Amino acid sequence: MGKKIFKTIDEQIDILKNKGLSFEDFNNPNEVLVRENYFFLNGYRHLFLKSENSSMFIEGTNFSEMYGLFCFDRQLRNILFKNIMILENNIKSIFSYVISKNHGYKESTYLDTSMFTKDSHKIKQINDLIKKMKRQIRVNGKQHNATKHYIENYGYLPLWVVVKVLSFGIVSELYCIFKKEDQEEISTYFGVSVDNLLTYLPVLSNYRNLCAHEDLCYEHKSYTFINPTKYHHLLNIPKESNEYIYGLNDVFSLIIILKEMLRKEDFNLLIHEISYEIDILEGKLKTININKVLDKMGFPPNYRDIVKF
Repeated sequence: MGKKIFKTIDEQIDILKNKGLSFEDFNNPNEVLVRENYFFLNGYRHLFLKSENSSMFIEGTNFSEMYGLFCFDRQLRNILFKNIMILENNIKSIFSYVISKNHGYKESTYLDTSMFTKDSHKIKQINDLIKKMKRQIRVNGKQHNATKHYIENYGYLPLWVVVKVLSFGIVSELYCIFKKEDQEEISTYFGVSVDNLLTYLPVLSNYRNLCAHEDLCYEHKSYTFINPTKYHHLLNIPKESNEYIYGLNDVFSLIIILKEMLRKEDFNLLIHEISYEIDILEGKLKTININKVLDKMGFPPNYRDIVKF
């Protein structure tokens, strides 16, 4: 196996030029490569290559196009992250409200196995998750003003405070082991079924972490597939082998989740912001069509119509 060795910025530019990428009329690509990392930026080259098996760029491809896609992905991550964070706060608030109301709000309640499902197949998951919660409370509890205040003044942490120090991943796992009646009550606040919410939470957690760590987003596929919704039908998304080609485990599946769970005004603003960034990117693309990007995102050409329903 060949070794990867250090390359100077000029050497990195020469590699891209030798593969057919033009730097004509692009001011100071050296600064971009130093600031943004050649390895990460190079992850956006695929749409501009002659074929899947080729390392050569489509004739005429300019560095500004590849960098434009990179910048678009950054803006997309920022927009999605902002809205997932809104939803994360909603979810934590509703979870803590329902569980505190139905079972109590002290550690003796929410860290007790009796609060969770009686499904024998989930005993290990319950015990593991309680250990994770205790660890996060112990590590993070004194680092936040609210949790520190309750610990020092009351000697306990109510659930509506402790959710602030729990990761979204743990909160998502909690829903899987709640009692059926608690799951149903929580799901009604969002107007979705228990089955769908069980599917939506890990997708939200996955994209939340991806966006937080600046990973490549626009073509990301989650391991979890969501169920077909009315929006797949209303948007006339085509099928292949009787399965919708968009909106099941791509970025558009996340858009559908946000459509179902966010407030209408928040969701409409999200679509407006994403549409604006897509229009900006379209103006920068010369060698490929914007539809090639939308296809990777799982966005049907009429994606904007989702705000009408």
